[in-house]
Amino acid sequence: MRVSVVDAGSNTVRLVIADVEGGVPLPVHTVKWKLRLSEHVGPDGTIADEAVERLVKAVAAAGHTARRWHAPGPLAFATAVVRGAPNRREVLRRVASGTGIRMCTLPGETEAELTFLAARRWLGWSAGPLALLDIGGGSLEVAFGRGRLPDFAASLPLGASRLTREYLGVEDPPGPAELKELRRRIRHEMRDVASRIRWERPRTAVVTSRTFQQLARLCGAAPGRHGPFVERELACRELRNAVHELAALPIAERAQLPGISAPRAAQSLAGAVVGHTALKLMGLRRAVVCPWAIREGVLLRYIEDGADWWTDAAQGTDPEAPTPSPTLRIASRPG
Repeated sequence: MRVSVVDAGSNTVRLVIADVEGGVPLPVHTVKWKLRLSEHVGPDGTIADEAVERLVKAVAAAGHTARRWHAPGPLAFATAVVRGAPNRREVLRRVASGTGIRMCTLPGETEAELTFLAARRWLGWSAGPLALLDIGGGSLEVAFGRGRLPDFAASLPLGASRLTREYLGVEDPPGPAELKELRRRIRHEMRDVASRIRWERPRTAVVTSRTFQQLARLCGAAPGRHGPFVERELACRELRNAVHELAALPIAERAQLPGISAPRAAQSLAGAVVGHTALKLMGLRRAVVCPWAIREGVLLRYIEDGADWWTDAAQGTDPEAPTPSPTLRIASRPG
């Protein structure tokens, strides 16, 4: 069976086409389109009209590519930058009318659950009680669980692009006052979730997302060209040093550091501060870097639970559905 998934994030639209063998999605083709949606939002989060048009074109290209590779219409979803936009309904409506693809927005807690599933499948049962952190452009997903799906999942408004826009846009490099305010915001938002993770005392901590992958490389992990099966870790102490290194440099010079790409150089500092603060508050000394994330989680859940699961989960596909509340919601599931 061949399946495909498209996700529209803060920086890119990505298409993954995979063949399913033995219940495992094996990628056969991947494509990405760099849109940087997070750079084209208004002060209230509204996505600019030109950015919406580029999104429509990218999703249409993804659909065409999926058909060319003989994959069914892609499972399409958008993450926090669209989910939290006041004009979310209009964005989804234009994507549907312009491409024939029904894109949805998943609740942040559902994104955390799906990413947790991907990490669990990658690491296996030997990882034991598992804590997950996933930094996106608009939000930070956190989950903990002992089984296939998490017992606890949360989504916090602590994405790297969001915080860069809100706290680090005045000076380059930022001054001590900006960093102090950023840390205060992160600690405030993360207090309850961090307490829960400390109480659970996970055996393994895992981080995923491009932001964490680049930070791990900066901290000495193997480069991506060595492949996904090389073990990579990110230590809290090393991440603290990375924060100091990034904070001392202007954006242009950060892009010269190992692992830090030019498109993500601006948000790398906010990502590092979020990552270090989270690991410190949760009492996690180090974390495994997992190459699988939400896209693989969507594919796995679709494979394991069938098309009906996607139909139920993608209720946000309906452009008339109410806009999600920006308040924190924490979903607990029985252990």
